[in-house]
Amino acid sequence: MKNNIEFAGRGKKNSASERNGYRAKAAYETKAARGPKAACGTQAVRETVHKGNAAYGEKKKSYGTQTAYDQKAVRENSIVRRDYENEKEILSDSCLIEGRNAVLEAFRSGKTIDRVLILDGGQDGPIQSIKREAKKAGSIIDFVPKERLDHMSETGRHQGVIACAAAYDYAEISDILDKAREKGEPPFLILLDGIEDPYNLGAIIRTANLAGAHGVIIPKRRAVGLTASVARTSAGALNYTPVARVTNLGNTIEELKKEGIWFACADMGATPCYRANLTGPIGLVIGAEGNGVSRLVREKCDFAVSIPMKGDIDSLNASVAAGILSFEIARQRTLGGEHD
Repeated sequence: MKNNIEFAGRGKKNSASERNGYRAKAAYETKAARGPKAACGTQAVRETVHKGNAAYGEKKKSYGTQTAYDQKAVRENSIVRRDYENEKEILSDSCLIEGRNAVLEAFRSGKTIDRVLILDGGQDGPIQSIKREAKKAGSIIDFVPKERLDHMSETGRHQGVIACAAAYDYAEISDILDKAREKGEPPFLILLDGIEDPYNLGAIIRTANLAGAHGVIIPKRRAVGLTASVARTSAGALNYTPVARVTNLGNTIEELKKEGIWFACADMGATPCYRANLTGPIGLVIGAEGNGVSRLVREKCDFAVSIPMKGDIDSLNASVAAGILSFEIARQRTLGGEHD
């Protein structure tokens, strides 16, 4: 019995040792077998995390770029809307004629059309006829997107065409010169470069009449035309002061020089107007507030004059500057004298 017990004990002991050995061996083999796979798995996890971070970074970068793009688009759209609003405010003061037949008949009836807005890409028969009439009349033609026409339209039925008619007819430069000859006076002209505010133009026309100017000359582009607001602001002076509209202000100055007219350009820092000789045939050139007279036009002028100022700001309203210089010309013409 003892031997059997001892044998059985030994058998159990050996069996436990074997089991422990098997466990240790199995653990070692398992660890050895799983080692590369574990390492591979760890590397795969790292690569996955890296790719995830990179993808997140790209997404974040893309989102930032898209956000910047969207913000830029919003800003650009806001600018476009403001431009449309400003243009609508200016052009709505004119008589807007909408629709192909209406615009075509306005041209054929001899109505003065400042500008024609045509849908970009329009090439059909009626559009071609309107373009021919506009070129014949010397009207400005602008090809614009549909959104712009929709924004300008008052009826919603523009048919791809909107015309802006002038409130008054324009004169010819020859009419202005003839008026000076009829009065027996040397020509006194006021030329405006880039005046886009109708109230400025109306005030300048009123000043021109009171200062004895024989007429006003404005460019076709980048300038306001003879709108209803211009007529109201002129306080009736538009009925007595002819306004001519030209394609190129610089070329017009060159042509008028052949008539013996001298041109004085309003420019800060130039000779004070009280010291300049402003008698005889003269053309006064006034630029837009802030920008002044453009370089090309300024180079065509014979000399420049300025208004002495004592304040802290560096410019006057265009109509105020035109008034001061116009009445200085009137003063010197009354006193007489000769041009240097």
